[in-house]
Amino acid sequence: MINLLKNILNSQNSKEDNNNNNKDLELLCGLMIEAAYTDGNIDLSELNKIKLSLVNIFSEDPKEVNLALEKAEQNKNNSKSLHHYTSFINKNFDDKKKILLIEALWEIVLSDGKVHDYESNLIRRLAGLLYVSDVDSGNAKKRALDKS
Repeated sequence: MINLLKNILNSQNSKEDNNNNNKDLELLCGLMIEAAYTDGNIDLSELNKIKLSLVNIFSEDPKEVNLALEKAEQNKNNSKSLHHYTSFINKNFDDKKKILLIEALWEIVLSDGKVHDYESNLIRRLAGLLYVSDVDSGNAKKRALDKS
């Protein structure tokens, strides 16, 4: 009986962890698609950079990334407020992961070879809403420039 209860509790915890991971991935995809679409279109280079960032930086499963990206692309015109993304990120990400996110966003924006004013404005606003200092955001941009 005790083992049965343990199994039930463990399966509930793993479902909750899986739901949290899916929520993280959906929000990251949504935010990255939002950044890529700020200039009015999404290039293949930007999509590839989003996939690479999610797999390499945030250790997400490539199959799950593809599914989440498809969903995020379909919903890109149903844009959510930045608060929707940042409130969740502020609750669940540490400072290091937030800085990695800002760097990944810069890489995505830079991947098409041009930075529009709207894109840089979006990242500046996101950095402020995520409580990432201007210095850390600037350093993240420099690292992204060095990679491109």
